[in-house]
Amino acid sequence: MKLPVLSGLKIVKALGKIGFEVDHQTDSHFILRENKEPFRRATIPNHKTIAPGTLLAIIKQTGLQEKNF
Repeated sequence: MKLPVLSGLKIVKALGKIGFEVDHQTDSHFILRENKEPFRRATIPNHKTIAPGTLLAIIKQTGLQEKNF
């Protein structure tokens, strides 16, 4: 499955729709936290384009599957 090319802000917005919210920002990275159990955390770089490997790591951090993202 080919992953889409997204910016960090688009990923933050997409994850916000499924229950993640920005906990804080450290330098150029957003730290998101799930607002319900199991309170997963995800680190999203604030870049114009996110590399496919980084996007895969973000998907794993959130507990989603590639096809659901």
